[in-house]
Amino acid sequence: MKAIIIGSGIAGLAAAIRLRIKGYQVQVFEAQSTIGGKAGEWHEQGFRFDLGPSLLTLPELMDEIFILADRNPADYFNYEQLDIICRYFWEDGTRFDTRRNASAMAQDAWEKFEVQPQILSKYLKSTAEKYELTCSTFLEHSLHKVSTWTQWKVLKALFKLSRLHLMESMHERNLKALKEPHLVQLFDRYATYNGSSPYQTSALFNLISYPELKQGAYFPKEGIRSIPESLHRLSVELGVEFHLNHCVEKMENQNGQVRGIQSNGRFYAANVVVSNMDVYPTYQKLLPEIPMPKYVRQGERSTSAVIFYWGMNRTTPELDAHNIFFSEDYVEEFQGLFQTGVLSDDPTIYVHVSSKINAKDAPEGKENWFVMVNAPSLERQSEDIQLESLKEIVAKKLHRILGFDPRPYIVCEKVRGPQDIEKETLSHLGSLYGTSSNELFSAFHRHPNFSRHLKGLYFCGGSVHPGGGVPLCLYSAKIATSLIPDA
Repeated sequence: MKAIIIGSGIAGLAAAIRLRIKGYQVQVFEAQSTIGGKAGEWHEQGFRFDLGPSLLTLPELMDEIFILADRNPADYFNYEQLDIICRYFWEDGTRFDTRRNASAMAQDAWEKFEVQPQILSKYLKSTAEKYELTCSTFLEHSLHKVSTWTQWKVLKALFKLSRLHLMESMHERNLKALKEPHLVQLFDRYATYNGSSPYQTSALFNLISYPELKQGAYFPKEGIRSIPESLHRLSVELGVEFHLNHCVEKMENQNGQVRGIQSNGRFYAANVVVSNMDVYPTYQKLLPEIPMPKYVRQGERSTSAVIFYWGMNRTTPELDAHNIFFSEDYVEEFQGLFQTGVLSDDPTIYVHVSSKINAKDAPEGKENWFVMVNAPSLERQSEDIQLESLKEIVAKKLHRILGFDPRPYIVCEKVRGPQDIEKETLSHLGSLYGTSSNELFSAFHRHPNFSRHLKGLYFCGGSVHPGGGVPLCLYSAKIATSLIPDA
């Protein structure tokens, strides 16, 4: 039995390994010259940058893949838990660290904001309950199979539906539970983990903070790039065949069954095809004769981003590995992202410095800055983003808060905007997470991990169920391949 994977992102690589273990002959087709999808890297003047994801949660999902292949995970992939998960900065001079020690973090909240420790502890307990009630349904199984909804765990969750706060927005729930403006904004930020707005997405998605704050945040010792590299190494050892620089032009089917693909003018037969491409171009380019599902075609896109990669000729003790510089008007920022399509003049800025963890990522005495601003997807943008103007806005904000202008210290630079993200990763309209989760039932509208039209066709990756980000992509590969019988 033959299986073909289209795309070598993290989900595609994980799916290739899982199908090889199931006994399939597996071939992976990748349009680019390197594997990894969004988890690419850039080297310049002794600096190394991860181009996409920058944080790892639920590392046991990676370990599980190596264990399935009867390998020792530590021989392939190593990571460390972070004491400080993220450092937050506000324009009023406030700084606050989220930490792996929840009781210490609650005490910090008391000292910084005079929020009683039990208030934050109660909030974190509530997010843990949301996660535990819904994890099995939303993350480990297909939402689009009847068998999922007959499980006892699902019925138990339905009995406790009121505790999920489905009818409140994330912001409304955080305001009621936490009240203190800095903490409300901090926990509202988790909506951006799936490219949504805290003022629109359901309070159910407060569970996003659980893996990070209760189970821990991690960083691979060799950078995020080591995730696809380690999966690729195992794939090759297991006999998976890779075709790089092979653009898939069409998916062939007959009588409702997938037959294979056309790539570089040649036909490759397969009993099973798994698309790790963004689901929109999968239909648009590879399956023009199959009707694209309405929500894939019309669903609101998630946020995109503008990312500056700066090689910095200095070190910055004020920064940790992960840092957030908040906008003073979060409401206006998200209105720009999802309503007006205008990038805020005071955007929230994320600065990731992996050389704080892995000194090899920058020359001695220097740092590699990954500087990201959320941006409207290309469908929302009312005007082109002026990158030089945005760079000035970002630099001035960092100057105000950190006390120095970063621009004189930049020795090398790369910039990527929504158009670049769409072109380089085939992410429709530059959206990083497929469709947004701004509607109550958006999780159910995400494309399933299987095709309703073609037997043998499956889907994985950030644009389908359960969503974007490293752990969810690994879950998507697990769900998709669980639906495929052994060879």
